[in-house]
Amino acid sequence: MTLPSFLLGLLISTLYGTIFHLWRDGGLFRLFYYILLSWIGFWMGHFIAAQLGWGFDSLGTLHLGTASLGSFLFLFAGHWITLEASGRR
Repeated sequence: MTLPSFLLGLLISTLYGTIFHLWRDGGLFRLFYYILLSWIGFWMGHFIAAQLGWGFDSLGTLHLGTASLGSFLFLFAGHWITLEASGRR
């Protein structure tokens, strides 16, 4: 993985977390929470795709398709868990 690919992935995953925060609404803590979830899911998706040799929607050395899927899965799962924990549905 090259430095430009890493920075692009960091930018894209941060954008995913920020857009999710705007869509689901929340305070400053939730913004950081969603960005962190997006980063974790994005890089887990990327590294899983790299280990398994999947080439779904790659952008250079960045496995963008599976990384995005991982980010979205983590964002929705994290949002659902916080709703269950707070008793709001």
